[in-house]
Amino acid sequence: MENLIQKIDNVDWKNIAQSMNQNGHAILSKLLSGEQCESLKAEYDNPNLYRKTVVMARYRFGLGEYKYFNYPLPEIIQTIRTKVYTHLAPIANTWFNVLNIDKQFPAEHEALLEQCHENNQTQATVLILKYGKGGFNTLHQDLYGDVYFPMQIVLFLNEPDKDFIGGEFVMTQQIPRAQSKVIVLKPKKGDALIFTTNFKPENGSKGYYRVNMKHGVSEVTQGERHTLGIIFHDALS
Repeated sequence: MENLIQKIDNVDWKNIAQSMNQNGHAILSKLLSGEQCESLKAEYDNPNLYRKTVVMARYRFGLGEYKYFNYPLPEIIQTIRTKVYTHLAPIANTWFNVLNIDKQFPAEHEALLEQCHENNQTQATVLILKYGKGGFNTLHQDLYGDVYFPMQIVLFLNEPDKDFIGGEFVMTQQIPRAQSKVIVLKPKKGDALIFTTNFKPENGSKGYYRVNMKHGVSEVTQGERHTLGIIFHDALS
């Protein structure tokens, strides 16, 4: 894991903060190697890793399937979740400060999980998603309880336009007194996309205000698409 930790530490986090502040998303290019992507996909059918499987059509979430991991998480996922959090917490605290939200996040991820557990949020929220032809994910937000962290990560485990066609990552941003803005992203295999869980601050003529954002996945027209979502807070038991 030393190479992965070094990759995370060597990221230009000042640039990431600027992108998050401006756009509500940022990409860590080639965070995972091809071998690491394949290893995570290969474990998709290992029942010992997961606590729950969700067939999306059953709940009208879209068309596809995802599985929530059990604790303890695989080492590679635990490393990313813990290390990246420490760099995102200061950004999140700035967001809440400018929006006058009376909440500050601890510097270490373990302390955030302690807050979750005090509120009966003890279930792992990390999940792996699989879409085949026709698969999609409706616009949504991943909150899971009263204690939440306002940013999350998606790891892309397939190469777009090679392993699958379509399946773009879609975000919408509310615009005051106007129609929503649509953002379409196409990260490559091994990339990590950081994005807002439910809102970001926007600086207007009268100061900062909150803009709500949602995310989803456009229809996969060919092939198979796997992603792995890392949410920093835990879910209700």
